[in-house]
Amino acid sequence: MEKTEEKAVTVKQTQAERYQVSDGVLHCTFGDMRLSARALISHGRVARRMGLGPESRINMLRNILTGLVRHERIETTRARADEVRFYAEKLIDYAKKGDTNKKSMEMADFWLTEKDLIPKLFKVLAPRFENQSGGYTLMARIPNRENLDRAAMAVLEYKGNPFPPLFPVKQTHELNLVNQLLKGYRQEKAKLTIENRAL
Repeated sequence: MEKTEEKAVTVKQTQAERYQVSDGVLHCTFGDMRLSARALISHGRVARRMGLGPESRINMLRNILTGLVRHERIETTRARADEVRFYAEKLIDYAKKGDTNKKSMEMADFWLTEKDLIPKLFKVLAPRFENQSGGYTLMARIPNRENLDRAAMAVLEYKGNPFPPLFPVKQTHELNLVNQLLKGYRQEKAKLTIENRAL
């Protein structure tokens, strides 16, 4: 009986013993296991498994990003497009610093597997987005793949590319006959209401 009470006493910890803060990181102790807050809190993010491991995932992202820089519009799965989008925008941010910046050259050299695209990155894409501070890419959902996996697909593109737009351009029909007649009617009605108020 005493041994079970001793175990119960040792398992129970006070809140102060269980949670400790050091170096701005919350550490939580459950028995012998110690976890930091970074491992405990997911902040709503779910880690995606892409490829066979971390190295395979990075290589896949590099290949997709290289294709995006070369063609400026690619079609891939939604998960991959969503993942690559962050790196595509960061690559443009680094490229805007110029090709004389050491860090931007290292990033371009790492992420672009085809080295002939480095001048395109600095001479074509970076000047295109010089006045923007973000939002260099556009992602649009497209119908699922037709083969067995039925993967959700998306198109990822750099804005300002030479291809036709993904979304139809809204046209103003201001010069349409019906709209001109309605405009004239509104103007006449406004004049009549002003005249009636004056009387």
